[in-house]
Amino acid sequence: MLTSLGESRSSRKPDHLLQTPDTFIRTPLPAADGVEFIVHAAPQLGAAFSWMTAEFKEGGTLPPALPGLQRFVYVLEGELEFEVAGEGLSATLTPGQYAFDPDGMARQFRASVQSRVVVIEKRYEGITGSLQDAPGRAFVGDESSLPSESLGGDSALQVKRLMPDGPAWDFAVNTMTYDPGASLAMVEVHVMEHGLLMLEGGGIYRLGDNWYPVSAGDFIWMAPYCPQWFGALGKIPAKYLIYKDWYRHPLGA
Repeated sequence: MLTSLGESRSSRKPDHLLQTPDTFIRTPLPAADGVEFIVHAAPQLGAAFSWMTAEFKEGGTLPPALPGLQRFVYVLEGELEFEVAGEGLSATLTPGQYAFDPDGMARQFRASVQSRVVVIEKRYEGITGSLQDAPGRAFVGDESSLPSESLGGDSALQVKRLMPDGPAWDFAVNTMTYDPGASLAMVEVHVMEHGLLMLEGGGIYRLGDNWYPVSAGDFIWMAPYCPQWFGALGKIPAKYLIYKDWYRHPLGA
């Protein structure tokens, strides 16, 4: 029986979106076989990137990214197989592992078992007047093998950087883990936009002038200059996967 007809924690404001699992809608996309997508962020929202959860049936396949798009995938559940043409790079990714495909060279992504995968795509921004007019090379990674860094010297807030840093890379993807009771030291207001998926635990997120309880499974989009702050609550650490555009002049030069 419905006890909260018409109610949800989901909220859409001009500078942010909180999207909770009770409001997720699945949709097919062209050339993807045995895969349904939850499109969390896209240009229709005002984002300059797309963030989707891809839900694979066993044997489901995802075609290459569209021309000019970079693709980052992060496995949440299951196994994902792929090969990058001409790079000699192939792998089977399991939860916490990820891959970057700069230009659709990965001919196909295939799930050997039922799987859930984050798919982030962004059109590459070259640097005007520079030889840096192409994205970095394809790679695979494992979050569990990465070093963890304290944010601002606070050991209760740990960051793992999943993408390389430097002029070849125009976006970053990190995980951030908060001990219970830990929080950001300041309200952040900046030019970068974010996509964020809560992976574990929960807490309180300030977005704009609004305060939201959030928990594992929630997705958040933050527009440039959206005031933002997070504090972890509960008895287990809070962890999220977060995207931001990076290393580019705001005027595109």
